[in-house]
Amino acid sequence: MSKVSNRTKIASALVGALALASSNLVVADPLADAQKAAGQIHADAAASQKKIDKYFDQAQDMLFEYSNVADQRESLKAYNDYLATLVADQNNTMKGIQDDINGVDKLRQGVVPLMFKMVTALEKFVSLDLPFRSEDRHERVENLKNLLNSADVTLAEKFRMILDAYSIERDYGNFVDVETGKLNLDGKDVLVDFFRLGRVALYAQSLDQKTAWMYNTATKGWDKLDDSYLRDITKGIRIARKQGAMDLFALPIPAAEAAK
Repeated sequence: MSKVSNRTKIASALVGALALASSNLVVADPLADAQKAAGQIHADAAASQKKIDKYFDQAQDMLFEYSNVADQRESLKAYNDYLATLVADQNNTMKGIQDDINGVDKLRQGVVPLMFKMVTALEKFVSLDLPFRSEDRHERVENLKNLLNSADVTLAEKFRMILDAYSIERDYGNFVDVETGKLNLDGKDVLVDFFRLGRVALYAQSLDQKTAWMYNTATKGWDKLDDSYLRDITKGIRIARKQGAMDLFALPIPAAEAAK
């Protein structure tokens, strides 16, 4: 009786233990599922955060790039405005140059006759002036006359050389000068020093300093001077040659002609 009872008790205990174990398994399944779902949620949240961070970084890069592009656009706009100003100024300059080119023919039509008149006037002036450095002056005029008919020289160069000739003639009247040459008197050539006071008067003195003459603009001849002027002419010649100190000297001068 007792053995049966003990076995029954042991069997009952085993059945109870199995029932308890079965009951714990049933309760543990929902908790595991909840923990698994929470882990998945966290994983999904982390993945979503990574995507958000990635998109944010991309947005920041795009914003930075846009800022650079905007700055470049402003710089290019300023540069284009500058170029537009230069182009407008160059167009104005080109227009002015074109206008000058269009006016060259008219300018040439006016300058060429003027140059011929200037050379003719210079030739006449030299022929009527005091007869000093005659060979050089007449040769200069002849060169200008030949130059005008030369096709190898530009118009500007021709005009410049004519102005140079006028400048030389102008300078002749600003200083004293002396040169040695031959003076023809009564068919005889006499070696003399020609002494010039600008364009006021022209004198000649024999090399032995014993005779002197003054050019007469009215008669186009030479008048003999009184011997009392020999000393002063000698002094003037020495000053012109820078062989003597500056000093006063007295010489006769031609009377001024009345204006016509």
